[in-house]
Amino acid sequence: MARCHQLIECPPRTVWELLADGYRYAEWVSGAQRITYVEPEWPRAGAHLRVRVGAGPVSLEDTCTVRISEPVRRLELEAQASPFGAARIAIRLIPWGADTLVVFDWHPLRGLGGRMHGLPIDWAVNLRNRAMLVKLARAAEAGTATPAGPS
Repeated sequence: MARCHQLIECPPRTVWELLADGYRYAEWVSGAQRITYVEPEWPRAGAHLRVRVGAGPVSLEDTCTVRISEPVRRLELEAQASPFGAARIAIRLIPWGADTLVVFDWHPLRGLGGRMHGLPIDWAVNLRNRAMLVKLARAAEAGTATPAGPS
């Protein structure tokens, strides 16, 4: 499991608005190249989005499904990217004065990622997750949490 946190200097509602806009997922998720589909119900439990992930010319389609959605408090996702398997991503928004403490928890569920689970993989995933939280903070703090919609 890889867990990290970030203090974001804006209220939880602003952070939630960014998380709740599936079309903005690629703005803060490291490795996400573009969103290919978002269900209109996103981020309700059961809704999913599809995103092209990768680096350079190497990419694959990832499906992200909402497992738990508690607006302005918690979003839990299951990301599935073959052949790597699936991972659970839990994002908690904790009011911290006028700001938001975001706790990000990643855990492999099945597939190659789960079999390779351990200190070296967790360390690399933690670096990636910390980078994502920095990107999330920049986007939210910039006041850009306005719906992007389909492109």
